Amino acid sequence: MKRVLSIDVLRGVTIAFMILVNDPGDWLHVYAQLDHAVWNGWTLTDLVFPTFLFLVGASTVFSLDARIAKGNCRKTLAGHIFLRALKIFALKMALTIVPYFHMTHLRIYGVLTRIALCYLIGGLILLATRNMRVLAALSAAILAGYWALMRFVPIPGIGRPMRDVPFLDMNNNLAAWLDRAVNDLCQRTIHTGVLYEHTRDPEGLLSTLPAVATVLIGAMAGLWLKQHFAAPGKARNGLILGGFISFAAGLAWNPWFPINKNLWTSSYVLMAAGWALFGLGVFFWLIDVQRLHETRIGHWLTKPALIFGSNAITAYAMSAIIVKTLAYFKVQDGDKLTSVSGWIYHHLFASTGSTDNTSLAFAIVFVAVCFIPNWILYRKHIFLKL
Repeated sequence: MKRVLSIDVLRGVTIAFMILVNDPGDWLHVYAQLDHAVWNGWTLTDLVFPTFLFLVGASTVFSLDARIAKGNCRKTLAGHIFLRALKIFALKMALTIVPYFHMTHLRIYGVLTRIALCYLIGGLILLATRNMRVLAALSAAILAGYWALMRFVPIPGIGRPMRDVPFLDMNNNLAAWLDRAVNDLCQRTIHTGVLYEHTRDPEGLLSTLPAVATVLIGAMAGLWLKQHFAAPGKARNGLILGGFISFAAGLAWNPWFPINKNLWTSSYVLMAAGWALFGLGVFFWLIDVQRLHETRIGHWLTKPALIFGSNAITAYAMSAIIVKTLAYFKVQDGDKLTSVSGWIYHHLFASTGSTDNTSLAFAIVFVAVCFIPNWILYRKHIFLKL
């Protein structure tokens, strides 16, 4: 079966948007839709990470098929999955350590840590079964089980949700309690660890459980594409219909289990998966069926996304390295030292004052800067696979 380009292109769009929202010129001036919802609710930005994990599941289906076709046995494939997850986690820790090497204040959780864990668990599940009914049942069990844990399990030292504390209180919920407990254990045993929000972490341990369901939903989308690739209309319609159903289910569950990216609630999984399914259905029809990328205008529209998507983790890592470099080095700015990134922003983008527009302009240029090394790698046919 030929490569499904729509997955690469959608992944590229997702990575580009991820870099865009992570790197504004001024965090005090950001359009609401380009920042995460503070707690319950969602913005466009909150769709980025789950879409990436959804695509991890979809691409893993095709990756495993390709390796099986080459004669790899399950033991070899399991070893590959473990090794790749370890490499992604090692990259995360390397990016965390550099450049200050504050070994007692390392954030073990994070985007790459969640990707590593979800890929590991999802990959092993797909190695055991690729029966869509089994995957659907498992996803449903994970989402229902996570709701039950958050709703009914007493929080040690705090009490029962909706009796002693509000349901999904920012700091007094089971996921936040577990984040603190694990972080305290890390501080006592390996003498490091810090939480992103100090009392909780948006990529914490317990909320990784429903994130695995996001990967499995993506895997089911990949299996659907694989099974119906020869009937593109059916493949497209199934993805789009599934997207509407999933989105509606997420909204329907929202009053009882609010959509919340920080906790990766089950309603959030379904809502975000709905957008991802719809997006993949549209991209599949435009690119793999209508061959949009082979037209002159379509080529220019899709090529940057394809380049980003072909080296997605590399693009994300490069953006982090560039950000850290620009923040680390200081330059004299009048009577004070400021970071290179700060100097560039205030002198080249916001010389007459910082606004949402100048902050967005900086982010767009930053995405373009991050694109350059990926374009060079693509031109040289270098695809860095962890």
